[in-house]
Amino acid sequence: MERPVRRQALIDDRLEAVVTAIEPPDLREQVSRTTLAGGKRVRPTVTILSCEFVGGDPADALDFAVGIELVHTASLVVDDIIDRSPIRRDAPSAWSAFGHGPAIVASDGLLGEAFDHFSTDPAAMQSVTAAMVELGEGEAMELVSIPSTEAEYMTLARRKTGALFRAAAELGAIAADGDDETVAAIGEYAERVGVAFQIRDDVLDAVADPELLGKPTGRDASLDRPSLLQVTDLSPSAANQRARDQVELAIDALERIEPVDTEAEAYLRELAEFVVEREQ
Repeated sequence: MERPVRRQALIDDRLEAVVTAIEPPDLREQVSRTTLAGGKRVRPTVTILSCEFVGGDPADALDFAVGIELVHTASLVVDDIIDRSPIRRDAPSAWSAFGHGPAIVASDGLLGEAFDHFSTDPAAMQSVTAAMVELGEGEAMELVSIPSTEAEYMTLARRKTGALFRAAAELGAIAADGDDETVAAIGEYAERVGVAFQIRDDVLDAVADPELLGKPTGRDASLDRPSLLQVTDLSPSAANQRARDQVELAIDALERIEPVDTEAEAYLRELAEFVVEREQ
């Protein structure tokens, strides 16, 4: 994917300013290391692009974009504890660097900072809260009730990954004062992109080079986690086609909106293609 560099620079600068102001210093160190260690910044970029796509000023969506990245990072800290994964983004994961207790505190700190960025807008709070409920349901579902069918897997993927993508896009449209139909359509686009992203993650966990991926592979099989490949008898190629099917539906949703910024539209289309082609 050709990265929208200007937008990512805005996000990274604002993220650094937020996390380096956290007190006390120990928490600041943990949160900074976790948040600023890299990452594709896909979700906050979706927030900025969605805002521009429907005619908003990206500056108005920047706090929402930073907030959604903090929520995502907090969820990764917990994921790594559950998975016992020692590596995240080519570096020690939070629990392996600081211990379980400090990692959980860092996750809580990230969520607190995140919700401070949504607190002034009721629509934004509603969107993110709904996504957090679904994310929690997805995490619980994964732990206690392994999907046994493709349909059950898709529900899990929507909750675990799609919901936060949906909130990221909805936040951008909310920042641009989009109407309800626009917010719903851009949210559907992003939710389906998120599901495709999760399916591609499953495939990469099974077939990718761990050095290129930046984290250990084979975790789904070793931990008996419900990847699409584990739940079904689909080949990696067939699973990728399922991801492409989601991308096609995502583009259908995007096309229900009359674009104001065609550059942002092109990036959103490119992102949808990127999630099923990425190698990391």
